[in-house]
Amino acid sequence: MATLLHDAVMNPAEVVKQRLQMYNSQYQSALNCIRTVWRTEGLGAFYRSYTTQLTMNIPFQSIHFITYEFLQEKVNPLRNYNPQSHIISGGLAGALAAAATTPLDVCKTLLNTQENMALSLANVNGRLTGMANAFRTVYQLNGLAGYFKGIHARVIYQMPSTAISWSVYEFFKYFLTKRQLESRTLY
Repeated sequence: MATLLHDAVMNPAEVVKQRLQMYNSQYQSALNCIRTVWRTEGLGAFYRSYTTQLTMNIPFQSIHFITYEFLQEKVNPLRNYNPQSHIISGGLAGALAAAATTPLDVCKTLLNTQENMALSLANVNGRLTGMANAFRTVYQLNGLAGYFKGIHARVIYQMPSTAISWSVYEFFKYFLTKRQLESRTLY
């Protein structure tokens, strides 16, 4: 449920971010992008990649959590507070999840940006819609390698992010549990 709600709120923000990041973007600001997309493409443009986003984030989170737990069992079997094990497990879990879901991210980016050059090379008239069409277009343009464009950047971005997230989570879990135990022993 958290992923469903998160993506419903964040998908429009992702569309705006990616359109602003495009080479020769026609948008001068985030607000200009929102207004232009709303006026020319409608509300649906902000959710064109929603199912792809979910299809990417659900496996991403599943791989991420399963890998983190698996690695914790290997490097920290007693489940003690161990910042080094949390950083290593978190970073590797994020890297694996990012690498495994890169093809979905590539398709989501194409759906969000509606990049003109790519669409014209693929002979797409109008707007590209749907994950299946995005997968076909990526393959048509770049073959299997197209699904892994940006994999290094995605992994490099996710590794520190997930390492930090897990180490902060584990610190607060330890800190709050420790305080709770200490307060019980005082009485």
